[in-house]
Amino acid sequence: MSDSLLPIDPGAKRAILQAVEGLQARSTETLSRLVRHPSLLGDEASCLADMAEIYGELGLSPRRVGVDPAALADHPGLSPPLIPYAAGRDNVVAIHTPRERLGRSLMLQGHIDVVPVGAADLWTTPPFEPSVRDGRLYGRGACDMKAGVVSYLMAYAALREAGFQPAAELQMAAVIEEECTGNGALAVMQALPKPDACLIPEPGQRLLTAEVGVVWAWVTVTGKPVHVSQKLSGINAIEAAYIVSEAFRAYEARMNEADRRHPAYAGHNHPINVNFGTIEGGEWNSSVATRARIGMRVGVMPGYSCRDTKADIEALVAKVAADPRLAGTTVDVQFRGFMADGAIFPASQSISQAISACHRDLTGETLQPTAMHALTDARFYTLYQGTEATCYGPEGENIHGIDEWVDLASVTDVTKALALLIAGWCGLEKVSG
Repeated sequence: MSDSLLPIDPGAKRAILQAVEGLQARSTETLSRLVRHPSLLGDEASCLADMAEIYGELGLSPRRVGVDPAALADHPGLSPPLIPYAAGRDNVVAIHTPRERLGRSLMLQGHIDVVPVGAADLWTTPPFEPSVRDGRLYGRGACDMKAGVVSYLMAYAALREAGFQPAAELQMAAVIEEECTGNGALAVMQALPKPDACLIPEPGQRLLTAEVGVVWAWVTVTGKPVHVSQKLSGINAIEAAYIVSEAFRAYEARMNEADRRHPAYAGHNHPINVNFGTIEGGEWNSSVATRARIGMRVGVMPGYSCRDTKADIEALVAKVAADPRLAGTTVDVQFRGFMADGAIFPASQSISQAISACHRDLTGETLQPTAMHALTDARFYTLYQGTEATCYGPEGENIHGIDEWVDLASVTDVTKALALLIAGWCGLEKVSG
């Protein structure tokens, strides 16, 4: 299929693909099992425990990898945590070791944390009660990215069903906090042996070639509270927060100017987004609001450091605080959550060529290179370990929205591609006994 892959015996290939077909019901059952866990930030323990059981069901020995911010304090990839790393929130990994190494080692990693459901009453069916309708499985996290996790699990299961196993080390990991820090993936990368490549089955049957970085910041405006009847003598922090938002809109426009774009984003009109994701403020409808806090996500162009972006935000907040319209207020900024640089994943690298060849072999189509306006855990491997990495996973819609769904046929297709990738990248040996 590709110079990046070892040849696969036609009979073995046929048996593996047939095994994937035979595992479709188990795949849907496993995905439903994972979606039922409301694995929001801080509540990942039950899903992680289930992942440990699933690894065990595959004949693997699960291992826990905790996140220790103190041990990672000097690592440039560490993001300021949002909450403590309590017991039960440890990442779960499993490693297959061959009898004799033939090919190259591979990491298959996915996150089990999910974002909040938004307005649950707007969902057609409850977000943590998986529902299959018209070939789609609905539920929060179904597409982003528990389906990708299931794809790599079933790919390994299919090899075993066909009587084979990888002839190189295969690392598999279920990690936390991809949606807010990436610290789970960082801890796993630091704890395990360096693989020859990493593939993360994030949503989308496309070839990831670039991703932006992200900085999370909270800007708090403190005004002067008074009774609403004396409104003109007070300073309304909520109204003042609008002035802060105006300044960041101007910053967003500057960051998207053509001369600031990395070549990977030359054809993109608006790759850098500043999103106001949360706002908290006020205490009573008949009181002029004392405080307002805006939580924001600021995109970072590859090649421009997240630390430089942090400095930009601090300078911008200081400038806004000096605006005459905010006289009498205080404006502060804090940073927690993502402090992440962007990354480039060349289409010419071996792992990208390999997954492209597997996709083309199965579909006859060429994967489209994609520069994302978001970020993934793949950045850690290429930025800090010198390991080739990319993403390729199932198709779906409404990620981070209402009625998130994944296409079950695409889960099968991606499982086949991952099974062929393992076979061609790692090589195959017969299951012993």
